[in-house]
Amino acid sequence: MLASLLVRPGCLELREVETPRPGPGEVVVKIRAALTCGTDLKAFLRGHPKMSLPTLFGHEFSGEIARVGQGVTAFREGDEVMSVHSAPCGHCYFCARGQDNLCQMTMSAKVMGAYAEYIRVPAHIVEQNMFPKPAHLSFQEAALLEPLACVLHGCEQFTLRPDDAVLIIGAGAIGLLHLLVLRTLGVENIIVSGRRAYRLRMARELGATRVIDAASEDPVALVMEATRGRGADVVIECTGRPEVWESAIQMVRRGGQVVLFGGCPSGTKITVDTGRLHYDQITLTSPFHYTRAAVRRSYEVLADGLTTARRLITAEYPLERLPEVFSLLRQGECLKYAVIPFQSGE
Repeated sequence: MLASLLVRPGCLELREVETPRPGPGEVVVKIRAALTCGTDLKAFLRGHPKMSLPTLFGHEFSGEIARVGQGVTAFREGDEVMSVHSAPCGHCYFCARGQDNLCQMTMSAKVMGAYAEYIRVPAHIVEQNMFPKPAHLSFQEAALLEPLACVLHGCEQFTLRPDDAVLIIGAGAIGLLHLLVLRTLGVENIIVSGRRAYRLRMARELGATRVIDAASEDPVALVMEATRGRGADVVIECTGRPEVWESAIQMVRRGGQVVLFGGCPSGTKITVDTGRLHYDQITLTSPFHYTRAAVRRSYEVLADGLTTARRLITAEYPLERLPEVFSLLRQGECLKYAVIPFQSGE
């Protein structure tokens, strides 16, 4: 089969590799859509501490079952499916406490390689986090299962009132997924701060109350102006930059909540005003990955018709043009791209 490998930072190669075979409890999925994401872009630009290069690449996908391994009863060849790329062990210290996103197996046994014609999905993922794709969902929409699960898990970490003013920092796909989820929860006052014209325009079209161009405007001053000097009730940081983590704390009200969603480069540090943190009773939380429960909710939300989510997919490209896709991602005038290994009918 054909697969795109990340050989070194900044270098992708399309190679002919052995088509995977399923072991007991496993399935092989014929990829119908694989989506790009911010983590993939970061890994492409600078490598990733959890990826040994060269490596198969990509982790947001949907498709159809090509082969099933011994003992698989929930799926058959030809079934259209949607899945995430990890699952917990179910019995460790963290799993027993409802924190299965922190299970060591979640990261150590994750599956990569969605930028390919086929992908082998391990048994523990098939059993826990693979679902039949509803007929009304496109493969591209179904591939949003993983990023939406991350966002839903993050939203569980803070409390909301319908009259809260929520600030989302970062107008990429994850920031705008937060916007869509908050809109479904009935939050009306949502401010989005970002830097790219295309993304800011999409934020407006998807329902942001106010949009701040952080490249030319002062986000702190404008957030204070919009909240009568209090600051936002909830601030959700989606850029993964240490300096933005620090500024996020400046834009929350006394007694407010800051969600540090974006992951910063390993080893970086931030400086926090401890007086403000303590005397203003600021709550900081840093959600990571997703739980099984969040994946199930993500599936239900997509199956019920989060139709606006399809607008996060800017365009689609064939697998052989993946280097071009990452060049476009670096320019930033986009959100997500769908990578299509097979043409319709293949």
